[in-house]
Amino acid sequence: MRIVHLITRLIIGGAQENTLASCQGQHDLGHDVTLITGPPLGPEGSLLDRAHSHGYKVEVLDEMRRAVLPGKDLLTYRAILRRLRQLKPDVVHTHSSKAGILGRWAAHRANVPAVIHTIHGLAFTASTRPAINWAYKWLERRAAPITTTIVCVADAMRDQSLRAGIGTKEQYVTVYSGMDTRPFIDPPVPRDEVRQRLNLEPRHVVAGTLARLFHLKGHDDLLALAPDLCRRYPDLRFLWIGQGILHDTFERRITEMNLRDRFVLTGLVPPTQVPELVNAMDILVHPSRREGLARAIPQGQLAGCPAIAYDIDGNREGLIPDETGFIIPPFDRQLLNQKLATLLEDRALAQRMGAGGRHFALARFDACVMIQALERVYADALKRG
Repeated sequence: MRIVHLITRLIIGGAQENTLASCQGQHDLGHDVTLITGPPLGPEGSLLDRAHSHGYKVEVLDEMRRAVLPGKDLLTYRAILRRLRQLKPDVVHTHSSKAGILGRWAAHRANVPAVIHTIHGLAFTASTRPAINWAYKWLERRAAPITTTIVCVADAMRDQSLRAGIGTKEQYVTVYSGMDTRPFIDPPVPRDEVRQRLNLEPRHVVAGTLARLFHLKGHDDLLALAPDLCRRYPDLRFLWIGQGILHDTFERRITEMNLRDRFVLTGLVPPTQVPELVNAMDILVHPSRREGLARAIPQGQLAGCPAIAYDIDGNREGLIPDETGFIIPPFDRQLLNQKLATLLEDRALAQRMGAGGRHFALARFDACVMIQALERVYADALKRG
């Protein structure tokens, strides 16, 4: 099967990790896979070298940008159309908003038999301006009829899209975002060694966050709670994995609160180091305000950590509430404080939740489970296309 994946940019992020796992798994099954992407612009770091290392074809389309730029967008559409006519794929699978819109219309014009789009997270949310919400909804409504199948990383994405008038129920299928679970189960560097490198002592209880240092990722909520929690729990330490435009702002605020010794900010790290860093945690806390289904939630559970997250989008499907972690009403800082305190005080409960979470995440989020599900999606789409 000839498969073309399209994504706007290969920065370090959940949608990008999902796309690379799909490409690699399909290549390993013997499919002819091509990945087309824009340049990996931004401070978050690039996955382009990783993409090139796996044997499938990778093409960088310089015109493609995340921002709305009508001139470049037209050039991008024409370039994608030209390349699809040359490649003649059986399946085009798009990811992210910009590549999703331009790629689907180009695939439709090129008469590709099966056009698949994955919703990793919704571009229209209550966190964006009404005009932007309207524009994204309008574009998605127009693109839905030319899409054979719409894949969602959580049922919540399907439900929200249908309420927005995008597509029909029959078009949707949920495929949870898969990942290589092995390094989280058995990290390449032992936990004690990693914690020592981070100046974390055995007595420290580490509440970790894995996310870009960016707006809406929830770091502000943790900073608001930190003075009280650090006063009450002397052994509490915060570990933030990730880089972003707010790094210097957060460091300045931490210093102003005189909590520099209570936070470890790793900055940009290679994706291969993420599993060992997550294994240095005791609790995974992910108070992001906008997600599809945050991959950090299963990653934390794979490392044996109980998870705490806001009940937004698909996060509820990433854990078993009150069994492998806590899902709390969006933006409820008081309850976030309470649930963190519960896990800090009851270490036996935290360990039981972590053990259950590892079993749950392994069954739902392993890359092999996702690849086999996509095989079924493609076969069904080609029959219907």
